[in-house]
Amino acid sequence: MENNENNKIEIAGHIVSECAFSHKIYGEGFYNFDLAVKRLSGSEDIIPITVSERLFDSNDIVIGRNVKIDGQVRSYNSSQGTRSRLVISVFAREIFYESGENENLIELNGFICRKPVYRTTPMGREIADILIAVNRAYNKSDYIPCIVWGRNARYAGKLEVGDNIRISGRIQSRKYQKKTETGTEERTAYEISVSKIERISHQTEEID
Repeated sequence: MENNENNKIEIAGHIVSECAFSHKIYGEGFYNFDLAVKRLSGSEDIIPITVSERLFDSNDIVIGRNVKIDGQVRSYNSSQGTRSRLVISVFAREIFYESGENENLIELNGFICRKPVYRTTPMGREIADILIAVNRAYNKSDYIPCIVWGRNARYAGKLEVGDNIRISGRIQSRKYQKKTETGTEERTAYEISVSKIERISHQTEEID
């Protein structure tokens, strides 16, 4: 990975959905598909991938095929009536068709934009939830939820809004139940499971 980027991910697995059109920007079409990436435990994370039509042809994205993606984690707000929901996906900058081992490595450099929430589970496991803003071109930012464990969680719980941090870890998917006006829905959350975290600088001003 290059060292001059704030947002880098390398992820490899096998395709588990058809490629579907997503949107078009300045005449360039973008498509989505899902990638299954195995954990060491043997379970799989199902990660949404966004890829430009300029990186593949119609015969490349086939269910069951192994691919490796180099890219970035991106976020956007999806409006649903009067509410909005943060949507996370992996934006492919390069795609390789290979049968290598499953890979899931992410590095982010961003700013704490919400007070970290530290807690312990009923089994005594320490966890901290943090949300970081990662800057990209054209004065845009991606807002990326992260989860931190153990002694790193205690450290993260003491961080402040505005702190510049660097993290490494993996992207994961998690099923949860959401109560709605019409009943209960099963949804999928995406977050970064943090293995390493460090504060680069501290600032007291909150991010807009």
